[in-house]
Amino acid sequence: MAKHSDELAQQILTVVDLIPRGQVASYGQVARLAGLPQHARLVGYVLKQLDAGADLPWHRVINSQGKIGLGKLDDDGANVQQQKLLAEGVAVIAGKIDLKKYQWKG
Repeated sequence: MAKHSDELAQQILTVVDLIPRGQVASYGQVARLAGLPQHARLVGYVLKQLDAGADLPWHRVINSQGKIGLGKLDDDGANVQQQKLLAEGVAVIAGKIDLKKYQWKG
C-alpha cells in the first residue's frame, strides 16, 4: 500500500513542479493533470507533507476559489505563500488571486 501511495504522491509532485513561475493551479486541477480526478484533497495532503525546504513550487497551488492557504507563516507572521506569489508577480488581494489572469492553462 505504501508503494502505491508513494507513486500517487510522485504523480502529484511532478505536476506541481510543472506550474510556471507567475501562475497558479487549483488542487483539483493538479489532481486531474496527475491522472487523479476527484482527489483534490490528496493533493493538499501530499503538499502538506513536504519538507519546509523542499525545492518545489508548492505555493503555486491554491483552492478553486482562488484563495491561498492561511497556515504557513514566517518568523514575522507574514503568510509565506502570499510572499512567494508576490515575489513572482502574482497579485494577492485579500488572500485571493484572480484565476482568469493567473491560472495555469496546463
